[in-house]
Amino acid sequence: MNDILIIGGGLSGAMLAAHLLRQPGRRSIQVIEPRAELGRGEAYSATELGHTLNGNAARMSVDPDNPDDLTQWLTAHIAAGGWPESDDQHVPVPELFPPRGLFGVYVQQRLAEAKAAGAAHGSTLAQVRGEVVDLEVGPDGVRLTLGDGSHLHGARAVLATGMFPAARTGQRQSSGLNAAAVDPWDVKAMATLDPQGRVLIIGSGLTMVDAVVSLEQAGHRGPIQIYSRHGLLPHVRRQPPSWPDFLGADPAIRTPLHILRALRAQCRQAQADGIDWQAPLDTVRANIGRLWRQASDWHKRQFVRHARPWWESHHHRSPPPSDALLRRLLAEGRVQIAAASLLGLAPAEPGYVGIRLRDRGQAQERMDTGVALINSTGIEYDWRRVDRPLPRQLLARGLIQPGPLALGISAEPDGAVHDAQGLASPRLFAMGPPLRGVWWESTAVTDVASQAKALARRLAERTQ
Repeated sequence: MNDILIIGGGLSGAMLAAHLLRQPGRRSIQVIEPRAELGRGEAYSATELGHTLNGNAARMSVDPDNPDDLTQWLTAHIAAGGWPESDDQHVPVPELFPPRGLFGVYVQQRLAEAKAAGAAHGSTLAQVRGEVVDLEVGPDGVRLTLGDGSHLHGARAVLATGMFPAARTGQRQSSGLNAAAVDPWDVKAMATLDPQGRVLIIGSGLTMVDAVVSLEQAGHRGPIQIYSRHGLLPHVRRQPPSWPDFLGADPAIRTPLHILRALRAQCRQAQADGIDWQAPLDTVRANIGRLWRQASDWHKRQFVRHARPWWESHHHRSPPPSDALLRRLLAEGRVQIAAASLLGLAPAEPGYVGIRLRDRGQAQERMDTGVALINSTGIEYDWRRVDRPLPRQLLARGLIQPGPLALGISAEPDGAVHDAQGLASPRLFAMGPPLRGVWWESTAVTDVASQAKALARRLAERTQ
């Protein structure tokens, strides 16, 4: 029997494995991941140089104790002749926005180093290629069932499943949309489209930005119509100077309304001082976990209902190279954006795809057509809507329950998963995107790295 089974070998699973391997003691770890490589997952399997991180190197370290870790790795990598295209960004290494595929190489190297360190005290790491389709918890451990019918046994298991992108996840409510849509990152598929044809994109977040980059690299030069419920575009990520942690300094600021008022005042002060308004905004993130957990359910619901779109567009910002392309296409009139809700697919002539829409503020629906449709609606956090075997089985067995506001799954702050009765499991844990409802921000590299280190320490204590 293995000590720890990690379900998912993307960033979350790889970082947890790395921190476990560096913990004192001897333990056996298995990571179950369908991809051939660990450490890449959905986000960092991109091969196109134009698909970059949306944070600069100084913000994307996988080492919680060394915020300069990625900067140091990149400096050595570039000096050795890697990523010569970095010169095109004309900025110092800490301000570079690396390609996601290159970031995957960095994660893999750090995992390899941890594996070597773990071997020194007898710890082992093995990958099992496959998809976990079922999970059972017994008094002596956890039993996993894989898609090929085989089984794995472990003392404990961790749900490090990462994100379920709407564009690649079968969702009961949108399976027809996904079947008709082109993958936002599939440049090869986009290269087969009419280069002058009109393309429709649903969603206007960072996935949309990637889709526009993909179309450009595929040689598409026709019009692009973007639809989203609020018609908001991500702001570009800049490099503002540091700003005092005003939220940490004032514990009386607790409710979303108080936070919003204080933030607006700080941003106005920054602008009056000639400083980028993103400076005070960037201090908020360090307090999000605390503020979210102490907020009432009513306040959380109000935030998600009314402030979430603006939070996403202001905090989840676009890398400068991608933003420059999008702004150029907007200025040229090739890209247009409209606030509208997608109602479903509509009949269309052969070679075209049709959709039904309702413009914001209007009661009447209308149709639009294009040579292709791209689903860029981002991430599906509600596990009840994810049409994949493991989430379905976990819910059916009562081993998990939806998280606050149906965001991810419910768990203790230490990652112990709550079952249907609200009891914390001693054997099943979660980290990263599945804990969206627990921490609100639980997807960024720094969030995942911090959770991985803390969870590894707790699991190591239980497997001494």
